[in-house]
Amino acid sequence: MTPTVIITGASQGIGKATALLFAQKGYDIVLAARSPERLEAAAAEIRNLGRKALAIPTDVTNVEQVNALVNKALDFYSNIDVLVNNAGICLTGPIENTSLNDWRQMMDTNFWAYLYAIQALLPHFLQRGAGTIVNVGSFGGKMPLPYMTAYCTSKYAVTGLTDSLRLELEPKGIHVCAVQPSVTKSDFMERAQFRGQDEKAAQEYRQQMSNLLATSMASQPQDVAQAIWDVVKHQKAEVVVGSGAILSTAHRLFPGLMQWVMAKQIKSPKS
Repeated sequence: MTPTVIITGASQGIGKATALLFAQKGYDIVLAARSPERLEAAAAEIRNLGRKALAIPTDVTNVEQVNALVNKALDFYSNIDVLVNNAGICLTGPIENTSLNDWRQMMDTNFWAYLYAIQALLPHFLQRGAGTIVNVGSFGGKMPLPYMTAYCTSKYAVTGLTDSLRLELEPKGIHVCAVQPSVTKSDFMERAQFRGQDEKAAQEYRQQMSNLLATSMASQPQDVAQAIWDVVKHQKAEVVVGSGAILSTAHRLFPGLMQWVMAKQIKSPKS
């Protein structure tokens, strides 16, 4: 039987690269994202590789839509082997300029959406006694990043969810794993949000992030896709991608030094 994967945030960037790679490896694909046009374009590329692709426009922050996504996927393919939780957003700015609505949006997209998909698909995995859950987090879920408190909180939550689920579900035949990318050169800036005491300050944070994406610290979407394939194929618990592996290890060993280094990377704009 042909293996099948559900990928959220699959219309572009890391999600699309992952969908294409899994198709090349022999998987049939379920693609979920908000944009129907981009989603169908990605599905067409997969079909051109000779694999089946089911494109389901989905707002992953809406639990009813996520439940419908999983039900449609199971109706179409009968079995799902892998879930890749990938959809996410980023926000940079001081905590005093981060609204409660910003916090809700961050947690809804980066954490609750992951849990919705897991809860919807878990009965199928438990019935089969098999399945793989991949949560795409961030090296910001392994170490704190300056002026990214809401983002890091959401990603630390994903890390805790993944590690705890692994303890509970591995004995039941379900592999739970994490891929933690560094900043990635894709459509990142299209979805990234920036806050400041005024528009000028917000634009300075945007420019700092653009500068970071232009350095060798940034990964390519294909690098992250390969890491996702690696944790599925070789049943690894976690892969930290690119420069994120060096930075998170350095933070674990030298937290004080890394706090100083990271503070220099993204500076607060002067008023």
